[in-house]
Amino acid sequence: MHYAKDLHTKTYYDATGKKLDGPPNSLWPSACAVVFNVNGALLLQKREDNGYWSLPGGRTDIGESITETCVREVWEETGFEVAIARLVGVYSDPTQFHVGSYKDGNVVQYVNLCFACRITGGAMTISDESTDIGFYALDALPMPILESHKIRIQDALANQVAAFIR
Repeated sequence: MHYAKDLHTKTYYDATGKKLDGPPNSLWPSACAVVFNVNGALLLQKREDNGYWSLPGGRTDIGESITETCVREVWEETGFEVAIARLVGVYSDPTQFHVGSYKDGNVVQYVNLCFACRITGGAMTISDESTDIGFYALDALPMPILESHKIRIQDALANQVAAFIR
């Protein structure tokens, strides 16, 4: 298989569903969390950068583990302290919306680990990365939701013991 050739023959989509002109130019590890409250409502944030709703999460900082990334990002973006319950899945396929395209020209392929988490403390607080935040019933989720996060939510709801790899 000729990987360099394949790189430019694939069709890539960012997390919003937008078709991209070419492959990503960066690769970043990241984590996100699926968090339900006691009523079964899902925690979502409306992103400041693109106006889409998403799971809390973000890029791994140097020196931290992927689980530390998840816990930190949830706290920074929502004000909630969480504990990891299980790994939902590993998401990296750039043809399946696991790409972020940014105003500065970065087109990032994410290798994301999505974790189911439970709240252990804190209080809902909106961050400067969000314009809104809340818990939403599964039959009344706000739109639009990032395409990549729709997949992760669906996988979390499957309650599969083994992690999804997509």
